[in-house]
Amino acid sequence: MTPYNYYLPVVLLILIGGYIVNFIIEELDIAYAPSVLPRELEGYYDAEKYQKSQSYLKQKVRFSLIENAFFTCGVVIFILAGWFNLIDGFARSLQQAPLVTGLIFLGILYLAYYIFSIPFSAYQTFVIEEKYGFNRTTPQTFIVDIFKNMILTILLGGIILALILWFFNILGRWAWVYSWIAVTVFQLFLVFIAPVTIMPLFNKFTPLEEGQLKAGITDYACAQDFKIKGIYKMDASRRSAKSNAFFTGLGAYKRIVLFDTLVTNMKTDELVAVLSHEIGHYKHKDIFKSLAVSTASTGLMFFGLSFFIYNKDFFEAFKMANISVYAGLFLFTFLYQPVNDMFSVGTNYISRRFEILADRFSVDTYKHPQAMINALKRLSVDNLSNLTPHPLKVFLSYSHPPVLTRIEAIRKAEKAT
Repeated sequence: MTPYNYYLPVVLLILIGGYIVNFIIEELDIAYAPSVLPRELEGYYDAEKYQKSQSYLKQKVRFSLIENAFFTCGVVIFILAGWFNLIDGFARSLQQAPLVTGLIFLGILYLAYYIFSIPFSAYQTFVIEEKYGFNRTTPQTFIVDIFKNMILTILLGGIILALILWFFNILGRWAWVYSWIAVTVFQLFLVFIAPVTIMPLFNKFTPLEEGQLKAGITDYACAQDFKIKGIYKMDASRRSAKSNAFFTGLGAYKRIVLFDTLVTNMKTDELVAVLSHEIGHYKHKDIFKSLAVSTASTGLMFFGLSFFIYNKDFFEAFKMANISVYAGLFLFTFLYQPVNDMFSVGTNYISRRFEILADRFSVDTYKHPQAMINALKRLSVDNLSNLTPHPLKVFLSYSHPPVLTRIEAIRKAEKAT
């Protein structure tokens, strides 16, 4: 190892410092929550349920901090003990082609992380979510989901990783450009095929039955000249009692998906208000704007990677005996993390702005602002959401404004119309 290799302390600072900063922010978030229910939610929460939501927030956040502490310690040990190099040595000992060796190396690391995360996921599901009345996942479903996720990640991740490794092995200085294009095209491909091939592997999607709800959604969509492939109800209650709704797919594959829990808990005008908000995103082209931002972020990552992928000192910081494209691709993620975090602050700000504008679209077109407000309140109660997150937490990591901020903006939009 060279006498003045600064990469190791920088990487350790990113890992340990990042955890400490996150710990402080999460503790601030917990402490910021008032003990008294905000007046806006009176009639939706009672005192007992509000205290339950506070308890849920604390337990969920602190368990997440414990998980992150274990993960951070594990990564630091891997780096200082040279275990990444041991895994690389094992992959090389199999004497395969460089591309196959790279997939083996990255596959082992993925499986190690996935296995590490299973006990934490199980505790979150069967202890915390169960305690607060959310969990409906059976052990069988939990195990089957693990294997489905693993197989999909290996297949889909293996395809794109193989392309990236191939580009960097044969194309030299412009490999980052081709990798950027390949990842972008692959992501767009997944957006199109996910609704019809991937998502049905985990949930059952049934067309929404004829009735007042479907008629209300269809009439509103037609009035906005918004064409959809179909309106579906998803059996989310197989896993959780939480509620949500979303659009998926692009172009002719656009679908409205409602959690069955949402259909049960909300009134028709509230559901249509939620969906009018989502249609607002499409009308404002927020989906494409978000894809453009994501594409730019991916390009920035690959551009930065091109400067480090063959850097000898960088590899020595991780005690790697050999320089390789596949190891460089993985190790660079540690160095890129703070850049990605800073980029996320900007994208989250834009996303929060999109949400306010989509709420405004609902007010202007559906013209039932109170229904939208009621829907937001009901979602907050059903999911025991944090009603008053710390402003710093919102600034750094919230993609949606807090519910009270959204309600205030809706009331202002209503007055302005």
